[in-house]
Amino acid sequence: MSYAIISVGGKQYRVREGERLTVDRLAHGEGKTFNPTVLLVGGDGDTRIAPTDVTVTARVVADTLGEKIRIGKYKPKSGYKKHTGFRASLSEIEIESIGAGKRRKAAEPEAKAEQPAPKAEKPAAKAAEKPAEPAEERVKGMPTGYEELTVAAIKEQSGDWNRPMLEAALEYERGHGKRKGAIAALESALAAKESD
Repeated sequence: MSYAIISVGGKQYRVREGERLTVDRLAHGEGKTFNPTVLLVGGDGDTRIAPTDVTVTARVVADTLGEKIRIGKYKPKSGYKKHTGFRASLSEIEIESIGAGKRRKAAEPEAKAEQPAPKAEKPAAKAAEKPAEPAEERVKGMPTGYEELTVAAIKEQSGDWNRPMLEAALEYERGHGKRKGAIAALESALAAKESD
């Protein structure tokens, strides 16, 4: 990636590797590195908004003060004069790398290659894992596509389901989802079916 847009101190900056910029004072301290929020990554014909796999690493080079600003107030014919000044607290940062997240992914396949060897040595562990798989299976009689439904969608659609479908969905929710809102919606729909 050739450039990134990052957010530091509530402001956005377009940066490249090796670039230095002055931002509002950071609490990290001189010489410390940090990872600012990445809003956009672009370059090489590829632009991605809010990528999760790309990180930007920045280092605080120095904490400095901005230029002195002189402020003078004057009211004519009354003799009122007031002078004050202001210097902003700033930090100078240097962008060390863009896309460090990719380097971490390159190291992951080596870790995955090492993991299968211990699994091959312990066949009892595989046997222990197999009984857990049927618990993840779908409950018979559940509405189609129930696993992808949100709590709001369950509340809307549960009025149209029949009693076995509601019971199956409630059994699934208690065993797997454990969403309080969905359980409450299913229980109220079952109560409504019983009163009918």
